[in-house]
Amino acid sequence: MKRKHQKTLERIFARPVSGNIKWNDIEALFVALGAEISEREGARIGVRLFGERRVFHRPHPSPDTDKGAVTSIRNWLEENGVTP
Repeated sequence: MKRKHQKTLERIFARPVSGNIKWNDIEALFVALGAEISEREGARIGVRLFGERRVFHRPHPSPDTDKGAVTSIRNWLEENGVTP
């Protein structure tokens, strides 16, 4: 895993939950972990990773991911053994 992806992972697991992680960095982390990303309706994307498919909403107009989404992503990664 590249250092940039490692830093994104560390920010996802940081306490308190960060509200200024760029969505593009999270998508890049998913791809680095082996995810397939597909476009869905509107601002939604499908992420196939760990044998599961999850749907996320790309934030807009701000590129920052909200705290609720970061917490959800952290829980999903943790459930599948991905930690910083």
